[in-house]
Amino acid sequence: MLYSGWRISEALDIKLEDIEREKGFIKGGTKTAAGKDRIVPIHSKIVPLVNNLADNSTSGYLFELNEKKISCEVARIKWRKLMSELEMNHTPHECRHTFRSRLDSAGANKAAIDLMMGHKSADVGERIYTHKSLEELKYNIELILN
Repeated sequence: MLYSGWRISEALDIKLEDIEREKGFIKGGTKTAAGKDRIVPIHSKIVPLVNNLADNSTSGYLFELNEKKISCEVARIKWRKLMSELEMNHTPHECRHTFRSRLDSAGANKAAIDLMMGHKSADVGERIYTHKSLEELKYNIELILN
């Protein structure tokens, strides 16, 4: 989620059929009209992870447990356990905030950030007249270095 901006529920809903490995993106999203069926490039740092999860999936979902899609409830329980073991206190949603903050700090294009996060740009001109290609989105997502 740190390298994609997906909400936890959106990440857990990713079906293998929505992953375009050759083109390097995942289509998904929920919640708003701008958020549904959005294109998010797969950051180069997580390509091996995505490929491994996809290659080993038996449920048809990217994230699974015991050959079944992971529910949000189970994911949150596992998250809390991990945070406890690491002696940290973060929520899954903080990954989304970090994603946007890292892109902003790296100088990513605001329209590209909004598209990847599924946000409607506040500026009408930006929202209506600015279009971003997959290559532009890939360029911007790769601005996240760590």
